[in-house]
Amino acid sequence: MTTSTRLEAGQPAPEFTLTDQDGSPVSLGDYAGDKVIVYFYPAASTPGCTTEACDFRDNINSLKSAGYTVLGISKDAAPALKKFQTEQGLNFPLLSDPDLTVHNAYGAYGEKSLYGKTVTGTIRSTFAVDEAGAITLPLYNVKATGHVASLRKKLGIDA
Repeated sequence: MTTSTRLEAGQPAPEFTLTDQDGSPVSLGDYAGDKVIVYFYPAASTPGCTTEACDFRDNINSLKSAGYTVLGISKDAAPALKKFQTEQGLNFPLLSDPDLTVHNAYGAYGEKSLYGKTVTGTIRSTFAVDEAGAITLPLYNVKATGHVASLRKKLGIDA
């Protein structure tokens, strides 16, 4: 398995339409003219992904005040996403990408190191997209803990 091509700053963000936790379609194009943070996580309700999602939840106001909408994407089905959203009180859409089309378009699926072994799976990644739909900040292999604070610093967003 080869790692999909990684995106770089300045490239157009790949367009997508996915189903959210409620079964409704959500497209990146729905946010044209807005800034968006698209993040990929391996699996709903797992410890690292819960830490990361709650970090976004707890920092959503500072991100919103800087003009960002947050979209979380995993390969989980809508019912698992709904359960995750409800249990953790998540205040942003969770999108289902079961066939990994969007993961691959963003370079967020491929070989990674897990506990010292090389495995194939979701690469924890985050992308900031500007109002024109271009990637302004591509981040791969991010850590679940402290990620949003690091992201805010890189984007120049105060707490």
